[in-house]
Parts: sequence; structure tokens; C-alpha cells
Amino acid sequence: VDSLKGQAITKQLSETVDEIQKQIGKKIFESTLQGQLPDSSTLIEKQDIIKLKKCIFSAQRTKLPPIVTHNVLDDGIDPVLCSLRRVQLFNRREDRVKVIFHPEFLSPTNPLFKMDYEEFVRGSHLGVFPSYYEPWGYTPAECTVMGIPSVTTNLSGFGSFIGKNVSDPSAYGIYIVDRRFRSVDESIQQLSQFMFEFSTQNRRQRILQRNRTERLGELLDWNQLGQFYRQARHKALECTHPEYYKLRRRGSFASLKDMKYPRPYSLPPSEPLHTVCIYIYNYSFIGHEVSSSI
Repeated sequence: VDSLKGQAITKQLSETVDEIQKQIGKKIFESTLQGQLPDSSTLIEKQDIIKLKKCIFSAQRTKLPPIVTHNVLDDGIDPVLCSLRRVQLFNRREDRVKVIFHPEFLSPTNPLFKMDYEEFVRGSHLGVFPSYYEPWGYTPAECTVMGIPSVTTNLSGFGSFIGKNVSDPSAYGIYIVDRRFRSVDESIQQLSQFMFEFSTQNRRQRILQRNRTERLGELLDWNQLGQFYRQARHKALECTHPEYYKLRRRGSFASLKDMKYPRPYSLPPSEPLHTVCIYIYNYSFIGHEVSSSI
């Protein structure tokens, strides 16, 4: 309810500002057309100020903004909400990290976001998927294809694949957290450092990194990855039905094994970036203290 109410207030404010903006533009045009500079004291009428005050008053709240967009069943034992409460991520004004937990699949018919999954991912700065185990991991792969940098781990199939086939993954916007040979605290510290370093990039650096990330899409093309699926299927059939199925040897994968993406030639210096939209899919790290804040 709070989410829908906030959306309605925001929509009303946007429509009011658009209406006032059109009126101001019309006044500036008519005044300039007459050969006179517009008078700033007459650009906004009294009724317009009243409308804006109403919008400001309706947007005021006595409680903190919600951290979840839905009424979650048994929210007192929900692991994500309990972890957010434990680390006190309540969307306070002074909090440097704001959280929006949306426990539902995205679709254009969603009354809150009204966008599909691809639009949402492309609107994010960084995807964070610190999986403790994942056979492959489509979410960071989808981010890569759409040119969005992401965080993964070396315990996921995607992270291991990128680590083997890309010389400097972080330069291409793929940050691989070591969860295989490091302790939990060390992995958390590494994840924090990756996110902090990403937040210090300026706009030009993020654009260049996005272009490099999207360049890895050819490595994740189905013409490449489909061969592994077919090979795994043939091997499984050979093991389960050896008397009926004989593994057919397909073409070798030497072209992929021998190929390794080199490190980009130039990496420009950093400038601070203050606001970063981060898409977190896996919550295995929530609940631990993160020493570096964004």
C-alpha cells in the first residue's frame, strides 16, 4: 500500500511540474517574441505555488520509507527481511545505502515498475550475485550480454568460465569474488572493495566499462555455449544408457580453450561517483557486516 501511495504521489508531482513547466515556457516564448526579457517574478503564478505546496505536503511522511514493495507473508521470519533488519538497513536519510526489496518477477504489467526484466537490468549500474554455489548463473551472464558490469564468484559456473577465458575480468566489468579459498570475512571484504571501487568511477569510465562488458557477449553466444550443453547431454546418455547410446564425438573446443581475452589497453583514472543503482539477486552475504560502504 505504501509503495502504491508513493507512486501515486510521485505521478501527481510529475504531472503538476510538467503543467507548470509548459506554462512557464509559453510565457517565456511570448515575452521574448515581444522583444522583452521575461520577468522572473511573474513566471510562476500563485495557484502554481499552491499546487506545489500541496504536492510537498502530501509527500511528507512521519515514518521511514518501506524497504519492501509488498506485504510479505510471515515477514517476521523472512530471511531477507530479517537480515536487513539485523544490519539496520532501514532507508534512513543518513544511510549511504538504500534498499528496495522487490520479491516478485518483473513484467510490463507490474503496477510499480511497469517494465520488463531487460529494461530493469539495463537501468542498473551493477549486478551483484555473490552465489555460494551455482552450476552456471544466468543472471550475471544476462548482465554481461546487456553491457552491465556484475559481481560473481569462483564457485559459480559463470565465474569459473570467465576466470579461465578472460585475462583481466574486472577490467571488463566482471568482478569475481573468491569464495573457494578465502574465509567468509575475507570474501565479504573483497566484495565490499569491488563495490566501493566501482562506485568511485566517473561517468566516462562507466561507459567505457559497459562497452567492454558488452564485448564479452560473443564469448557467451549460444554458438559457443551450446556445444557444452550438447557434449554434456551426450556424455550423460552414454553413462545412463551405454548399451543403447554411443557418444558421438563432435568438433573439438580448441578454439575456445586457446582463446583468452586480453586485458584492455587503457584504463582511465577514477573520479568519485555518489549514486549507484545496484541490482542484487543473491542475498547470501546480507546479514554480515560490510566494512566499506557506498
